Amino acid sequence: MIWTPLHSQLDRLLRRRPLLPREEGVLIAVSGGQDSLCLLRLLADLQPRWGWRLGVAHCDHGWPGDEGMAAGVETVVQGLNLPFYLTKTEHLPQTEAAARRWRYQALTDLAQTEGFNRVATGHTQSDRAETLLYHLLRGSGSDGLQALGWRRSLTPEIELVRPLLEISRAETGAFCQARDLPVWNDPYNQDRRFARNRLRLDLFPYLRRHFNPQVDQTLAQTLTILEAEADYWRSVTTRLYPQIAQPGPPPRLQRRLLGEQPLALQRRLIRHFLQLHLPQTPNFEQIEAVVALIDAPNGSASTALPGARVIQVQNPDLVLMSLQNLPL
Repeated sequence: MIWTPLHSQLDRLLRRRPLLPREEGVLIAVSGGQDSLCLLRLLADLQPRWGWRLGVAHCDHGWPGDEGMAAGVETVVQGLNLPFYLTKTEHLPQTEAAARRWRYQALTDLAQTEGFNRVATGHTQSDRAETLLYHLLRGSGSDGLQALGWRRSLTPEIELVRPLLEISRAETGAFCQARDLPVWNDPYNQDRRFARNRLRLDLFPYLRRHFNPQVDQTLAQTLTILEAEADYWRSVTTRLYPQIAQPGPPPRLQRRLLGEQPLALQRRLIRHFLQLHLPQTPNFEQIEAVVALIDAPNGSASTALPGARVIQVQNPDLVLMSLQNLPL
């Protein structure tokens, strides 16, 4: 084995972040692209140091152009003497969302069947930067911007982890080239009907060329800062919420205590309150409409909220009511 800077970087990361504990069962999701192949080889090389039980999963969407990828990935896996698991589907809609849902469910089912506690994917720093910008352009708040984090639960026993989030796509490509790893290019990664592909193929090259050659790293660092700040605000929200909210019926917020908080915390407390009592997460405008009620006259009401609900000022509280019960 040739020890490279990426081996050192990943080994140090795993000591700092307990993503893949020693002697854990790890299912590696490998599409055949450079990122997942880089992850596969790095984890296979590090396996003697960490004692993992490794397996490799390939998800075949059954789309035109996928032919041959599964056989190619299997050949690479056999060369590493690792178990290979192939999951196929048919008639899957050719959309990003449908493919993502099916892959995660397939990986979860396979991990449960074969006894793996971790599923590792090859998402990189570049994927993280693209996801941040994608959600920012769609209008996500600070919590929504944090998609594609280091880990998330698939079931109470199985965790999805992304060990390459400090490594760029350029670095995984150079690694695969230096190690003569065969890389299969998914034709759907070139399809500009998909919004993420337009970001990857058009917007990010433009940003690197005209604004910042290190835009991937810069955005990923911004996301790291946002994560720490969001963790802090979540802890403050959790501590204060029981003092300000009353479960009802009807559910209510104490207007004076809410008004004493900074605006950022007011928004978080209101959002948490509404998430608990509404059928869907409120948007920015709906939260702002409730913020405006903190100083509004008695009897004032917000705009309509999901589930035909409304917040009304009933001194000294903000009360969540059904629209049909709102006094005229």
